[in-house]
Order: sequence, then structure tokens, then C-alpha cells
Amino acid sequence: MAQKPSIPKGTRDFSPAEVAKRTYIINSIKSQFEKFGFQPIETPSFENSETLMGKYGEEGDRLIFKILNSGDFLNKADNKALEEKDSLKLTASISEKALRYDLTVPFARYVVQHQSELEFPFKRYQIQPVWRADRPQKGRFREFFQCDADVVGSDSLWQEVEFIQLYDAVFSSLKLEGVSIKINNRKILSGFAEVIGEQEKLIDFTVALDKLDKIGEEGVKKEMLEKGISAEALKKIQPIFGLKGTYTEKIESLSQILISSEIGKKGIEELKFLQNAISEMPLKTAILDLDVTLARGLNYYTGAIIEVSAPENVKMGSIGGGGRYDDLTGIFGLKNMSGVGISFGLDRIYLVLEELGLFPKTITSTTKVLFINFGEEEALYGLKAIQKLRNEGIAAELYPDSAKMKKQMNYAHKREIPFVVLAGPEEIKFQVYGFKNMDSGEQEKVTMDILMELLK
Repeated sequence: MAQKPSIPKGTRDFSPAEVAKRTYIINSIKSQFEKFGFQPIETPSFENSETLMGKYGEEGDRLIFKILNSGDFLNKADNKALEEKDSLKLTASISEKALRYDLTVPFARYVVQHQSELEFPFKRYQIQPVWRADRPQKGRFREFFQCDADVVGSDSLWQEVEFIQLYDAVFSSLKLEGVSIKINNRKILSGFAEVIGEQEKLIDFTVALDKLDKIGEEGVKKEMLEKGISAEALKKIQPIFGLKGTYTEKIESLSQILISSEIGKKGIEELKFLQNAISEMPLKTAILDLDVTLARGLNYYTGAIIEVSAPENVKMGSIGGGGRYDDLTGIFGLKNMSGVGISFGLDRIYLVLEELGLFPKTITSTTKVLFINFGEEEALYGLKAIQKLRNEGIAAELYPDSAKMKKQMNYAHKREIPFVVLAGPEEIKFQVYGFKNMDSGEQEKVTMDILMELLK
């Protein structure tokens, strides 16, 4: 017996019902993107390795899927690296392309490559799959969709305000209440590093701090010590681990902690700006929160850092995030091009809506009426009616085979098709249709005009 086929870990097949629900989320996000003035673009599923490598930090680089060169890839392999089993050097000689890790770096490449064709500030949205060689777990997959919106060509903080509003608008449209929009600023993190005298270890500091919700305070401190950050330095930043209170109270505490850091003070001013703007235009369903331990671990954030958490009654990681990356396009040669963007985690949002029962029942409905097949003449009679129904925007179909009635009715029941039409020789003679409601079991004979009205 042949072995049953399978798919790679961290990937999934989607049923028609699941696709309908995913499309519902995508359409909700897309609708809000366009209301806020973003334009769609698409980029290739894979990029040149040099485009991606070195843009996500050491941990990110390890999670990038590499693509072997076409043909005899070992022919040009680095023999010394092969003998020494040096995977990094060997990979460079046998792989020139890689699957995209996110949509932001490819977008930066797109902006630089097409800069003469774009009008700045350029607002784009992009909804496409990305790939990461991560360990699969609940809400974490190796292939998943990202839904991104970015603005490049403006350093105005009003863009951050609009992104917070955009998150709120999307989750309001999905009827998802209690979402927490956590914000921080990279300048705050740089200020912490400056205060403790560890500016050179900023990346190590932020990567470790970003794991606070996963490994806890002691785990973070242990990793920082392993990275060479002194125990004395950790004592100086101890207050940030227990920072509590309202947004305003946290700002006041930060002002004391960062009193000797100029860059830290600038970060505080930017956080105050966002708070003041949002207070003038209150959010509908989301909650704005200041989280000074938020780092997201990515090298390219330079200003605001945003992460969105699901409601507290749902055990799920972040369902969105982003931030400002003033120097991202600079890595491709385009200097002084400030940018800021956010991303929605489609797959995690799906799981949250599913757990909370927030998907509308109507989104999974497809065919509205099924015509039973009694034979060639009856099938033709049914198809003529089906054509008229489809022209009026009504989803209708004919069962393809003249199978037993029970089989055809079971098919309609399992497909959750609400109505069935039975048309045999007698119905053809009088030009009528047997119309049956699958829920109530009621059945009546109707003309084409009445059938149309009933289904509308």
C-alpha cells in the first residue's frame, strides 16, 4: 500500500470554509488600508540572498529559508567549506536566493529600485505569504501571510498616530474588542543602554529584553549576563522590570530613569506626542498601552515600536506589530528616506476570531440552491434556470450525475446548501420547479419568476 502523502511541518492545507474565513479577514484589512490611502504592490516570493541576509539580526538570518542553485549546485561549491563542514561559507557558494522572511525588507528594495517612478511620501500595502524556518507551535507557522502597510518619505509622527488608528479601525470592523496596542520607542531602549554604560551592546540588550514575556525576568537577566552585560548595569535598569501604572505614570517614571540620557528624553517626547494625539481622538475598541520592555528584536527599528496583543481571555502571542525604521532604505543605497510601517498577523487573528466565535455565519455559505439531476432532459431544463439565476448574482449549481435521490440530497445537506430544486417530467410539462427548503422541509411548486424572488 502506497504511503499516504504529507506536507512539511509548519505548513497547512485550507478547506473551503477556512479559505472563506481567511478571505473575510483579508478583505476587512484591505478595506481599511485603502480607506487610509494605501496602494497595493506585490514582490517576488524569493529574493537574492544578499537582499535579505544581515537585515534581521543573527537570529533572523538563521530562520531564512535558502534556495539551492539550479542544476549541479555542488559543482561550484566551496570545497574547503565542504571539507570543514562550514555551513555558512558552504551556503554562500551553493545558494544565491532565499524565500522572503518578511515584506518590509523586500519593500525597501522595491522603493530603492523604483524610486524614480514613485511619488513620496509613498503609502503601500502588501498582502502576501512569507516563510521562516521557525519551530512550529500554536499560532506560529513556517509559511504564513503578512498584511503590511508602510509609509516612506516622511518622518512625521502623525504617521504613527494614523497607524494606531488603522489598527483600531481593522479590529473594530472585525468586532474584536479588548485588543492591546503596546508601544515603545527605540530611543527609550538606547537611553537605557546609555544610562547603564552599555551602548555597544544595545542589540544584545534589546534582543534579550524582547523575550521577557517568554522567559521571564530572570531568563532575560541571565541572557544579558551571558552577552557580557555586567551585573552592576542590570541593577541600574531594575526599575524597568516592575514599571506599572497608567501611560502617564509610566512616562513620569521613565523621565526619572532616563534623566541623564538625551536620546532617552527624545524618545519620551515622541511617546508623549502619540499619547496626546490619541487622547484627542479616542480609539473605538483597542487599548493603548506603554510597554518599556517592548523591543521586537529587529535591528532596523529606530523610533516607535508597536506590538498588538490579543484580548486577555485568549492565549495567543502578538497579532500585529511594526515601527519606524529611519535608515532601512539606506542599506540599499537610498539615504535619508524615513519609513514607518505595521503588519497584521493573519493566521493568529484567524485563531483568535475562531476561539471567540466572531466569524459571521454567512461568510462560509457558497451555493444557495442545488438542482437535482434526474437525467439529460431534466438536467438541461435545470441548467437553463441556473443560467438565469447566476445572471442575477445567485449562486446555483446542478448535481453532475443522475444519481440516487438520497445521495444527491445528502450532498446538499453536507454542503449546507439551504435550498434544493427538483424538476422532473411533470415540472417540465408545466414549466415550474419543485422548490424545497432544506431547513424546514417545506416544498412547493413555483414559476421561474417566483423562484427568482424566493432566492433573492
